[in-house]
Amino acid sequence: MSKKVLLLHGWGGSDFPHWQSWLAGEIAKEYGKVSFLKFSNIDFPNKNDWENELKTELEDFKPDIVICHSIANILWFHICNNLHVEKIEKLYMVAPPSLKCNIEELKSFFPCKIPTNLNAKESLLITSTNDPYLTQDEAKALQADLGIPMKVLDGAGHINAESGFGEWSWMLEELRK
Repeated sequence: MSKKVLLLHGWGGSDFPHWQSWLAGEIAKEYGKVSFLKFSNIDFPNKNDWENELKTELEDFKPDIVICHSIANILWFHICNNLHVEKIEKLYMVAPPSLKCNIEELKSFFPCKIPTNLNAKESLLITSTNDPYLTQDEAKALQADLGIPMKVLDGAGHINAESGFGEWSWMLEELRK
């Protein structure tokens, strides 16, 4: 795997057995280049801090592929709206929360405007039919606003360890393409 992959976790992190943790290990096993950035203060995240940390990582690591989970998708929107970043090859937006999210710990990320440019040559939105943080109607509206393809997983919850996504071979195969 010759591409540089940057994994961006959501609220609370993506420690083992989360699929992002598993994926980082699998990429490394194949001598791939992976950065599994751990943001500061993961339980009470601050958008400005995370934005600065991500900006530094993008400049230092220069990823080809970025895989966002949960609130990291909203962070990516802010990066696209507020900063000039180098265009990446592929962006995976996994289980973003609703743009109407009102969780107290995440309030610094909202409101958030949907960007007109995701700074990626290709993007894929991945949602679930029963994500507690994003309804299917909201997912369809987001997909339409972004103008990108969407893969909908049936009954996958928030696509995290709690909903059975530790090992996610589909994502690993995607990266091998």
